[in-house]
Amino acid sequence: MTGTSIRPPRNRADPRAVAWWTVQWLILMVPVAATAGWAYWTFTDRPVWLGLVVAAFGAGCLALAVAAPRASYRVERWEVTDDAVYTRKGWLTHTWQVAPMSRIQRIDTARGPVQRLFGLADVTVTTASSAGAITIAALDHQLAADLAERLTARTQATPGDAT
Repeated sequence: MTGTSIRPPRNRADPRAVAWWTVQWLILMVPVAATAGWAYWTFTDRPVWLGLVVAAFGAGCLALAVAAPRASYRVERWEVTDDAVYTRKGWLTHTWQVAPMSRIQRIDTARGPVQRLFGLADVTVTTASSAGAITIAALDHQLAADLAERLTARTQATPGDAT
């Protein structure tokens, strides 16, 4: 990648990702908030101050389930160039991952059951790096399939041994 500068990636996840991520957060947070309420009701003498704390905790869980997906959508980016695949993630600390085309060993797509409901898929690019694979999350399933096909063709045409 000599002579190539990496600018911030310009592509976002599909807008439907916000709904998918919200469902995932709710699947996690609703039981947590409900368990806190159940424990308050079952194991205490139900003091008002503790009830307010538990209610605030439950409201915070639900607020997080609604806010976190929107924040992720705003900061997560990806891009594919002729030279590399790269992503940027993170709310407080931006984490960049870059995979030169010559280092790509494998390209996978995945669609979980909830993702299928939203018409989304993930593309995972595996390299020879010990840092792990790069995942481009929550793409339209057809875009993900086209991207995987394009990356496969591009990596086969790129000289190098992917190590």
